[in-house]
Amino acid sequence: MATDTASDAGTTTTSEPLHINGQSQLDEVVAEHDVVLTDFYADWCGPCQMLEPVVERLAAETDAAVAKVDVDTNQQLAGAYGVRGVPTLILFADGEQAEEIVGVQGEEQLRSLIERYTE
Repeated sequence: MATDTASDAGTTTTSEPLHINGQSQLDEVVAEHDVVLTDFYADWCGPCQMLEPVVERLAAETDAAVAKVDVDTNQQLAGAYGVRGVPTLILFADGEQAEEIVGVQGEEQLRSLIERYTE
């Protein structure tokens, strides 16, 4: 991936959210990482903004990769996953969609969800 720097190349996790643009990029991220928490969001969405610092901490502190998908610029992608409201979080494990959470969740809930798949 072009965004890799020498310091994180070859590692299995990323320390900050990856901004996804399109299905093929999401497929690559899901294929590359064992567990991917995907945040479908919109810039105008208040609850999404509340969730942002939580998602950033999870990217930095857990073994999951975190992907962010702006539903306004990726309407087809959001539709492909049945996203009807934002925020919607979809967790992929081993390349498969494993969980879907709609609405704002607490950091501990999301952390324990990720840990179920990363341990």
